[in-house]
Amino acid sequence: MGNMPTNVHELRPNLPETEKITINLGYVDLGHVDLMVQDGFYSNRTDFIRTAIRNQLERHADVVKQSTARKGLDLGLRNYTRADLEAAQQAGEMLHINVLGLASIAQDVTTDLARATIASVSVLGALHATPAVKAALADRTR
Repeated sequence: MGNMPTNVHELRPNLPETEKITINLGYVDLGHVDLMVQDGFYSNRTDFIRTAIRNQLERHADVVKQSTARKGLDLGLRNYTRADLEAAQQAGEMLHINVLGLASIAQDVTTDLARATIASVSVLGALHATPAVKAALADRTR
């Protein structure tokens, strides 16, 4: 991990570490999950689902690793502060946000600054930014 990005900052503690998703599950599958919970294999439905997802990700770890490297994705939590974007602007650089995990653009970043410094946004996971900044970058987001 010698090539860690220099603009990684600790996120504010009030940012959630998870994002809620909703799935539809057939009644028989749901019954099987409840049976596993009832028999004490898992503490609750969420525990079962998280474990199942982690197992699938682990099962495909090599493919995911190759794909991540091929696409040049930054893994984990990336926080872009106003100072980061102002520094890019001063240097005449445009940023390409390419993250697998959570990308966070600070709340005090203006729409003008975002458009002047962010060339593209590609996030697999979640993007946290003000609604105005998300809207300003909509045409650059894939």
